[in-house]
Amino acid sequence: MTTPTPPPRLSALHVYPVKSTGGVRLSWATVEPWGLAGDRRWMLVDAAGKFVTQREQPRLALARAESLPQGGLLLHAPGRDPLTVDVPGPGATAPVTIWRDKVEAVTAGAAAAAWFGAYLGMEVTLVHLDDPARRRPLDPDFARPGEMVSFADGFPLLLTTEASLDALNTLIAAGDHAGEGPVPMNRFRPNAVLAGTEAWAEDTWRRIRIGEVEFRVAKPCGRCVVTTTDQRTAERGKEPLRTLARHRRAPTGLLFGQNVVPLGTGTLRVGDALTIME
Repeated sequence: MTTPTPPPRLSALHVYPVKSTGGVRLSWATVEPWGLAGDRRWMLVDAAGKFVTQREQPRLALARAESLPQGGLLLHAPGRDPLTVDVPGPGATAPVTIWRDKVEAVTAGAAAAAWFGAYLGMEVTLVHLDDPARRRPLDPDFARPGEMVSFADGFPLLLTTEASLDALNTLIAAGDHAGEGPVPMNRFRPNAVLAGTEAWAEDTWRRIRIGEVEFRVAKPCGRCVVTTTDQRTAERGKEPLRTLARHRRAPTGLLFGQNVVPLGTGTLRVGDALTIME
């Protein structure tokens, strides 16, 4: 008798409390309309109010923010003493820029700005997204009415699959820069990772359910230089962008993973089964 193939399942969950700092692996997470609870509710901006990420500051990969029970942070970075940051109290907001979006945010105070500024060697301010239910709508080209997003690049969650990473690493191994592979999943900074699918199967999905939560698949994720940044050392190479350019190029960019939007709220748990709805 043939043993039934187990269904695809959720193999990992990650949040990034401060945008572009190191990820935090979870065994479960609450899904909110704008993303996983605690994911990218904080962000660094420069003196002009423009967002700062690993694109300009790869050393952000080595910094880590631990979410505290009341919503604050415990910050860690090489060469810096840990710093506790409380959620800013109600008060005036200031406009910050993330891509083309102007978003109102609350500053976290001088101590956090000085801590990150000393670490990065530039003037920065840590800001908090106080009201994600009304601060930043999704890109109207891909949104449904009322859909919102945190300080994530564009969508509430990023989903990847282990099978597609394996396929990509096989392509890297056959290429000119095989010594840079295999690349780990953390280069792609996903929220949800699925195991047990076929490689690139996610390209065909339109609506899925993971455990108790349904999602619509909004668009493939175009990848940037952050994927070439070793998340343990902050050093950069050529992969995986070189191989993606050869094998996963589209008019919208070099593709890996899918941007998804919750169709409801609930809890995701590692081990949850995946159901393809459409």
